[in-house]
Amino acid sequence: MTPEWIQTYSGVVHPWLCDAMGHMTTRFYLAMFDDASYHYLRRIGAHAEKDHEADIGWADIRQELDYVAEIGAGALTEVWSRPVRVGNKSMQFENELRNADTGEVSAKCLTTTVRFDLKARKGIVVEDAIRTQIEAWLTPAA
Repeated sequence: MTPEWIQTYSGVVHPWLCDAMGHMTTRFYLAMFDDASYHYLRRIGAHAEKDHEADIGWADIRQELDYVAEIGAGALTEVWSRPVRVGNKSMQFENELRNADTGEVSAKCLTTTVRFDLKARKGIVVEDAIRTQIEAWLTPAA
């Protein structure tokens, strides 16, 4: 059984997000995925304000983007997210940008991110509470 998807973003493709051909330009796909990532992180127990106070965060080290279908001005969008794996200092999760009206997937983003000490500028161990949350999500009840 695969982990359940959760909605982590909703928005609209405004005309100023589109290229000369009338489709959302690539820079804004990543912006939507980035916004969704913050909501995903909160769902696994990482809280931006507490992390900021503790000088820790997440450092994305790899993103793989697949553009699946064009999406144009006026389209309502949603990003859905789910975990893929959790390691000692890193985790990987998927995002899908979907057309909210049709459910069609427009793009996919696989992100690998490292738990990061912002002062020391190095990876740190993912906290047990976050690891436990991801592991529980990775193995949903039958």
